[in-house]
Formats: sequence, C-alpha cells, structure tokens
Amino acid sequence: MKLTLMLAGKTYQLLYDQAVSIAIPLAFNSPQPNHFNAPLATSQVVESQGFIGDTRRGGSCNVEQLSFTPHCNGTHTECIGHILDQRISVTNTVTDCFIPSVIISLTPKKADQCPDRYRPTLVNTDYIIDQASLVDRLAGIPDEQLVGLVIRTLPNSLEKQTQVYEKSNQPVFFSLDAMEYLVKRRIQHLLVDFPSVDKTYDDGKLTCHHIFWQVPEGKHEATSVSHLHHSISELVFVPDEVVDGFYLLNLQVPAFLSDAAPSRPILIPLESIG
Repeated sequence: MKLTLMLAGKTYQLLYDQAVSIAIPLAFNSPQPNHFNAPLATSQVVESQGFIGDTRRGGSCNVEQLSFTPHCNGTHTECIGHILDQRISVTNTVTDCFIPSVIISLTPKKADQCPDRYRPTLVNTDYIIDQASLVDRLAGIPDEQLVGLVIRTLPNSLEKQTQVYEKSNQPVFFSLDAMEYLVKRRIQHLLVDFPSVDKTYDDGKLTCHHIFWQVPEGKHEATSVSHLHHSISELVFVPDEVVDGFYLLNLQVPAFLSDAAPSRPILIPLESIG
C-alpha cells in the first residue's frame, strides 16, 4: 500500500512503516521525568472484597490503580484550558488527525548571549530558546508545512527520559520574542523536549503560554483572537536517529476531559516524490 499527499505544491509519500513515537515511556514506580516537585507517577494493585488484581498473587487478572500528574510526570499535551477559568479539555480541542510538521534541532543560548525580552528576571545559569535561532532554522520553510513544530534541544542526552527538574537545574525555556515569532509563523502545535515553555519559577505569569494561545497576560478568559485549538506538548524525546525535516504528526491524546493528558506523538516521515 502506498499513501501520498500534496503539500505546498509538492508530492510526498508517507513512510508509515518508519513511523516513530516521541513519547517518553512512563515507568510507574520507577525512574521517570519529573517537574515542579510533583509526586511520582505510581501504580498499585487493586484489592477489594477478596479480589486481588495481580496474577502473580493468585488473582485472575491484573488490575492496577494509576496515579499521576499529566503536566509533571512525562510526555503530555495541554490545551488553552491550562490558563483559562473556563474548563476546556484537551480531547475536545486537539482534533487534527494528521498535522504537517517540522523537526528542528538547536542549541539553547545562555541568557547573557542574546538580547531577547524575557519574563521574569534571568540569571546567568538560564538557557534560552531565542528568536534568532528559530528564524535561522525555519527560514525557507513554507507555513503550510509548519502547522506543527518539534524542537529537539542539543545536546540530546538520554537522561532527558528520567530527568528530575528542580529549581537548582532550571530547564530551558523560550524568550518572549521567540514565542511571538512562532505565533507569527502560525504554528498550531508546538512540541518540546523540556518541561515548560516558560521558566519554572516565573511568579505564576506563564507569559509564553499566554502569547502562544493569545490570551492577555494576567487574564484567564479567551477572546475573539485566542487560539482555542492550538496545543503545547512538553517532555517529548526525539531520538538521535530521527533526522530533522518534514513529517506528518499524529498527536494521540486520550479522551480525558482535562486541560492536559498524557500523549503519544507519532511522527511519520515524508519522502518527496515530485
């Protein structure tokens, strides 16, 4: 079977047999990525009225209760409901089946090496995704192919899959200018391999989140220009063997009536055939 598509005046073949997940497998009760000092994701056997949900202990089947915080315990996708008073769910806002997307790799800059605007105040140990790096990597890419953007930061250590992010090791985040540039490029689905597009401890401003979803800073109500169907996925992991370039993204999100949910982004390589 061959599947092809037309995009920005070119024809591509979908290499669906080479599709790859960029979700970090979440190992309950084991080493796992963690942000904001949230409790670890855990599982426990269900026991009730003589029933034991563990075949190793004589049960007829395995039944576990899972406890986790989507925003902090691994790969997840969040919607505009993350910053609104109105309870908007990710399952009702992320509805695209196939998303034309681009993977780029870049090295974050030290805070004192770029002139972009930030909020809150930076310290010398902060590392930034800046506007100039994005402009350089996205130059010449048509907007039609840039509905989704996946950012792989360098170096791309395997430790990202179990990294515990604390105040002492502040992860990468975006400058305000960088996020405004992504909005200008009309990116609808942003995927990053760090835990938040904003600085972890930013006095609760979440300015880059507000810019991306076009919600005024300090406000928690959508307006006529807000991006109701845009999404941010955080804590993905893009293996080194997945090369930069064009893909179709299948952003798999469970039917959770919540502002965020664990997700499984699948990337399908595209091969230009004319």
